[in-house]
Amino acid sequence: MKVHVLYFASLREKIGRREDMVELSAGADVTALLDQVLAGPFEAFRGSVAVSVNQEYSSPSRALQEGDEVALLPPVSGG
Repeated sequence: MKVHVLYFASLREKIGRREDMVELSAGADVTALLDQVLAGPFEAFRGSVAVSVNQEYSSPSRALQEGDEVALLPPVSGG
């Protein structure tokens, strides 16, 4: 199945693009997606990124469906 992944803030800057279409096996959950897209040099974002699926905040165990839109939102700071 394919899901549409959106990257925001510092994660977008680090990855170098704003979105991807990601291929996952049927029945994959948010954790499986994070394992795939936050591997290697992006691992530092793993514990701090918030995830929304179809514009609703989501838990790591949420099952994904074909065509879902998944947004990865790293913490932001500022004043």
